Amino acid sequence: MQALRLYAGPLARHHIEHHGLRAQDVGVIPGAAGGPKGLVLGPLDRFLFGQWLPQSAQPVHLVGASIGAWRMATACLNDPVAAFERLERDYIAQHYALPPGQKRPTPDQVSEQFGGSLQLFYGGRIQEVLLHPRYHLHIVTSRGRHLLGRDGRIRTPLGYLGAFAANALHRKALGAWLERVVFSTGAGLPFSTQDLRTRQVPLAEANFMDALQASCSIPFVLRPVHGIAGAPPGTYWDGGITDYHLHLRYQPPTSAPIVLYPHFQQSVVPGWLDKAWKSRHRSSPALDSMLVLAPDPAWVKSLPNAKLPDRQDFTRYGPDLAGRMKAWNAATAASQQLAEEFDQWLQRPDPSRLLPL
Repeated sequence: MQALRLYAGPLARHHIEHHGLRAQDVGVIPGAAGGPKGLVLGPLDRFLFGQWLPQSAQPVHLVGASIGAWRMATACLNDPVAAFERLERDYIAQHYALPPGQKRPTPDQVSEQFGGSLQLFYGGRIQEVLLHPRYHLHIVTSRGRHLLGRDGRIRTPLGYLGAFAANALHRKALGAWLERVVFSTGAGLPFSTQDLRTRQVPLAEANFMDALQASCSIPFVLRPVHGIAGAPPGTYWDGGITDYHLHLRYQPPTSAPIVLYPHFQQSVVPGWLDKAWKSRHRSSPALDSMLVLAPDPAWVKSLPNAKLPDRQDFTRYGPDLAGRMKAWNAATAASQQLAEEFDQWLQRPDPSRLLPL
């Protein structure tokens, strides 16, 4: 059974039909939010950043939200293969001990433990990320406005109710409640920002940990991050709220025109609040230069529980840490097939394999 599907926008298809796909053709790599679903992309990440992209020398913009931000920051470390292996191990082994009678960890518990994990992972290594000679990292966060400008037991649910209603009216109206704030090592963004209220902030040693934790701070699961150095004051949440799958109007350089997107599904959903609006899951001209690498839905059914790992597994397995780890390790081991098939396709990039995005 084939594991990998390739979905191409029209400009990406045209380029591949005439030139194939070379490492030097890639100008942008996005990393989606999606929690444990991103685990199946580990073998692809190790192949792309450890073997294939080092064959070229052009700058590449890495844009990530939530676990995608963690993945893209990991790609900037020295020896990215070992770093991605550690990310996979650490993510699978995460466990939140609960006192008797408590059914789930509190947001304070999760935030504290996750912050400690980031310190262990990146401590002493932030300069490797900031000074990478080729990769420009862009960490996407969501900054609350008005009611969402501060966290609170009542104001936060009310604020997200307002954000949901505004977003249902029009995605651009979401900007009244939440704005996209991107922490970047590069001078400019590789996408236009007319779709949503946006700010860019330089990524530095003083704000790296906070920016990355904010990008992963799922509302009601973790606490938002406050007082990020060099950024506008306010409350910062998961970057997936504004940009779930980074459906952005990309502007890759003409010398490296491909947006290469290792993703866990075909559809590129704009924001987390758009999950309910299926009409917004379709492709658009914004993605014309994109090549999506995604698992075949039939292959996904061969994984444990016939699905990708997801956050519901924490509830499904409860205190059975060994059971969850076994299922997730099996899924990531099977995902090696994705990397092997992409490697084989690159040797003879067959345009007939490209499906419409």
